[in-house]
Amino acid sequence: MVDVGAKANTHRIAVAEGRIRMQPETLALIESGTAKKGDVLGVARLAGIMAAKKTSDLIPLCHPIALTRVAVEFEIERDANSVRCTASTECNGQTGVEMEALTAASVALLTVYDMCKAVDRGMVVGGVRLREKRGGKSGDFEAPGQTTE
Repeated sequence: MVDVGAKANTHRIAVAEGRIRMQPETLALIESGTAKKGDVLGVARLAGIMAAKKTSDLIPLCHPIALTRVAVEFEIERDANSVRCTASTECNGQTGVEMEALTAASVALLTVYDMCKAVDRGMVVGGVRLREKRGGKSGDFEAPGQTTE
């Protein structure tokens, strides 16, 4: 792992996003809450939060971080037959929380896939990216444009 011992504790924020595209009927199941496995977005939200907390167990050489906040939100995009996930993470620490935000978004979207795969195996997860980060020695970052997936 990279030595972060000499770095100052600062407030750090990261926001990641991604999408899952699906058949219109699958999106309707998610919206109506009638998927066979239950509340798809509620379960996916919990999965994303749990994943953010376990990032250092999943990604080699990733520092364990004491997160102070994790939020996972979804937006139904009817015109694109997709669900957009936005994951935000925060901490006061010596290293950033980008990997935690990216992991949260990815696992939340994979959970949507898992909960709906019985009715739509052709769903596509994509466009997972870091949208912004704040804090730390390297400064702030904001991704240009929107995702295309």
